[in-house]
Amino acid sequence: MPTYITMLRYTQLGIKNVKQSPGRLDAAKKAFKAAGAEVKDYYMVMGQYDAIVICEAPDDDTMAKLALTTGSQGNVHTETVRAFTEDEYRKLITGLP
Repeated sequence: MPTYITMLRYTQLGIKNVKQSPGRLDAAKKAFKAAGAEVKDYYMVMGQYDAIVICEAPDDDTMAKLALTTGSQGNVHTETVRAFTEDEYRKLITGLP
């Protein structure tokens, strides 16, 4: 499955209710699983973002729906990128003309 990295920033609502964020993470993991995706790792970080999530999803459409669903709850802003593993990277490079 493709790998995705999602960077999260709390909204005003999200930081106000930060004590509920572990429960929201648990709910997100369940939603990902129900969609055929999986949260592989979660990191609280310091700097421009508040958290980073590493996940796998069957395809871009599934990941986009999950990111939109997460963002629509109003607690975080999301920025998601597709990540290529080293093996995928090497295959892409080998296939260049």
